[in-house]
Amino acid sequence: MSPVSGRKHWIILLVITVVVLAGAGSYAAIAFQRFQDSRSAASAVSVASGRALPAAPFVLFRNTAPGQGYGMAGTVPLEEPAGQRLLASEACDRVYGTSRNVVCLKTNRGLVTNFEAVLLNREWQPNSRWALPGMPSRTRMSADGSLVSTTVFVTGHSYGASGFSTETSISRTDGGAGTGNLEAFALIVNGAHVTAADRNIWGVTFVLGDADVFYATAASSGRIWLVKGSISAKTLTAIHDGVECPSVSPDGTRVAYKMNIGTPVAAHWKIAILDLASGNETVLAEARSIDDQIEWLDDGILLYGVPRDGAEGDSDIWQIRADPSARASLFIEHAWSPSVVR
Repeated sequence: MSPVSGRKHWIILLVITVVVLAGAGSYAAIAFQRFQDSRSAASAVSVASGRALPAAPFVLFRNTAPGQGYGMAGTVPLEEPAGQRLLASEACDRVYGTSRNVVCLKTNRGLVTNFEAVLLNREWQPNSRWALPGMPSRTRMSADGSLVSTTVFVTGHSYGASGFSTETSISRTDGGAGTGNLEAFALIVNGAHVTAADRNIWGVTFVLGDADVFYATAASSGRIWLVKGSISAKTLTAIHDGVECPSVSPDGTRVAYKMNIGTPVAAHWKIAILDLASGNETVLAEARSIDDQIEWLDDGILLYGVPRDGAEGDSDIWQIRADPSARASLFIEHAWSPSVVR
């Protein structure tokens, strides 16, 4: 190839590259403008600005109704879940809270996307922020608001993906030392320590009235366990197989969770309940695959999110009695990530 032909070749490549980048930039700008327009449209539900958390009892959640307030943390009275929503000005991917504070896991999109957790006070003002090492997945707070757990995806995008990796930690809201990555805790299964490098921990749930004990999911070498954790002892002890994203009942006697009846690649999660004293497991009749961490409305009713068919980014919160014959019913439409505050 002659020098002239070579220069022409590179000039053509440069022109093509510029055109492609310009087209991509134009598409991104149009897509962003459409997103902004959709968020400025009238909301599909009745909303109002909330300057503070309401008096308990209430339900805290992520608003997924199209229009103004999409993605914002919101509340409704527990006695009127279909009532007007009071929305904060903080957008969250996952939210959980108490009567005095709220944790919001969020994605900050920009030239460089990053992730963070924000601790909000009763007036929806941030008390602290800390960086998260990956995409938000799960969060929980202890009933007194002193402990916050966060689970993020470090690689992969779902628990059904082969080779996913998570990072889970517990932080203190009083400024005290947290746990760091729970993978550093000793994982004990049938009396033996599991030290395999593929250990994953996710889906923490706290025990009412006990600042040291929590439950979570642990996985290694293709096996999954419900583990009972101790913050002081830095241990995770397996007590049952096949439990994902546990949630302890208010009375502390049962754990609700999702169990996979599909395959690791094509998961289908059923809702199940474990009696901690007897070890008896009850599987509920909900036929849909429920990829959520269950929330207890009370000692007899469960809440969980279900994505809306054909409506990307939208979801509803459903309720079902903790009874194998029960059928699910809609609890809050256009909502996600429920937290019951009494």
